[in-house]
Amino acid sequence: MRGETVVVQKRNKTKLRIIPLGGLGEIGKNMTVFEYENDIIVIDCGLAFPADEMLGIDLVIPDVSYLTKNSYKVRGIILTHGHEDHIGALPYILQELNVPIYGTKLTIGLVENKLKEHNLLKTTTLETVSQGETLKLGTNFKVEFINSNHSVADAVMLSIWSPAGIIVHTGDFKIDYTPIRGEMLNIHRLAELGKKGVLALMADSTNAERAGYTQSEKTVGTTLEDIFNRSIDRRIMVATFASNVDRVQQIINMAEKFKRKVLIIGRSMVNVVKTASELGYMDIPKNIMIDTSELRNYTDGQIVIIMTGSQGEPMAALSRMSKSEHRQLDIKPGDIVILSSTPIPGNEKTISNVVNDLSRKGAIVINQDTHVSGHAAQEELKLVQALVRPKYFIPVHGEYKHLLKHVELALSMGMPKQNTKILSIGDVLEISKDTFKVVGTVPAGQVLVDGLGVGDVGNIVLRDRKHLSQDGLLIAVMTLERETGMVVSGPDIISRGFVYVREAENLIDEAKKIVRRSLEHCENANICEWTQIKTIVKDDLKDFVWHKTKRSPMILPIIMEI
Repeated sequence: MRGETVVVQKRNKTKLRIIPLGGLGEIGKNMTVFEYENDIIVIDCGLAFPADEMLGIDLVIPDVSYLTKNSYKVRGIILTHGHEDHIGALPYILQELNVPIYGTKLTIGLVENKLKEHNLLKTTTLETVSQGETLKLGTNFKVEFINSNHSVADAVMLSIWSPAGIIVHTGDFKIDYTPIRGEMLNIHRLAELGKKGVLALMADSTNAERAGYTQSEKTVGTTLEDIFNRSIDRRIMVATFASNVDRVQQIINMAEKFKRKVLIIGRSMVNVVKTASELGYMDIPKNIMIDTSELRNYTDGQIVIIMTGSQGEPMAALSRMSKSEHRQLDIKPGDIVILSSTPIPGNEKTISNVVNDLSRKGAIVINQDTHVSGHAAQEELKLVQALVRPKYFIPVHGEYKHLLKHVELALSMGMPKQNTKILSIGDVLEISKDTFKVVGTVPAGQVLVDGLGVGDVGNIVLRDRKHLSQDGLLIAVMTLERETGMVVSGPDIISRGFVYVREAENLIDEAKKIVRRSLEHCENANICEWTQIKTIVKDDLKDFVWHKTKRSPMILPIIMEI
């Protein structure tokens, strides 16, 4: 977590403050604050998935303590699109910060699904905004929604108008000249803004290391058609992101073309398809959908199954099927399994494990040319830079290496180095026509979600979990007389994840002797304070175990008194 104290120079009211609370130096958890005088607007409210060392953690969300402290200034949260790394933290943040949410129709539809699950729908103000529309928020902000392309429909870029100048925030984007649905990115509007004069460009950096252009979503359709053509008598299963509505639409289109029925598996996939079709973002042919009870009525060559699990998520449908743990479906030899996504950094191993399990069951796994990125590559990033012609440039959305590469691209196009800035989460950037500098920090970092607990698991708990996972636990239980401290019963030694007691009886017996010796020492030294006794027992047992095994389990002395 970054600094707890806000250290900011005396504020000049002509300056806009930009404060990233997530999405910089990391993948996901996107959230940026814009503040001018007594108005604050927030762009996106995303989550990240836990790193391997975050044992037991379900989700990671931004620290919004700065916003809760200044909640009276917050005019709303504006969403660029409906992916989890941009909307996923809303159910948790809204419990602390109940402000209006603004987004396009599909984005708001996906948010509604999330808020229903958390019983927050009735208490939250959701406002649907059309692409091309402009909102006035507070006294100092206007926000224009600019049509964009991404791997989910209804994505937008934002132009943020403040007295300090215009900021263009791209959100996640690519330039798709042949989108599946809707229009291509409104490059004409970007050029118009460039002519007016843009103070700063904040642009997606996820693919800044990738040369050339990102392919159109339509290219996936060609690959899918070839796979369907070569798999006439086989069952086809496709795993992809639930929110990739255009990808799901293309799979359904192929199913219709090849006269197959479609089965949707996975709660999130079912919810997204239902929402997208109700809102008019998907065209589902009549009578093409079936449920699991109808599978037996069709041959393998008449079935397409669309599911979640393309990232190897343990509880997703594909992972459970690969381990024969799904209640309704299993993998058959010869099944075609298409992984239609790119691995999120850190998920490579889990995906590899699922692929291995599928292959053992005789499935044919295909993952090449069945996915295109939703993020702009270098030539598209340079085009946006050329159109917008900003005075200042701030790369966003990506790990440090992505941000750095994006700055290099801007410099190659003539941007002065002093007019670029790689920010860290929590930085307070003051920006105006004549100012472009970090003047302090606010509290920022990671809030960990574990089950129903939000923020109650910190570094100490994670350290203990890691210790337990690596070295196990040794519990020494003893009963002492309250008045004298004499041993009434015990000690007993309980091992979990350290040694198997039945196969290490000699070690356990010696450990008991060590604890008895420690207790005798306490009795002889007239030490009756339970805390001191526990410390002595713990230290002596720790030294003994290390000497015997060269291991360091967590040691937990428990004293019961009578």
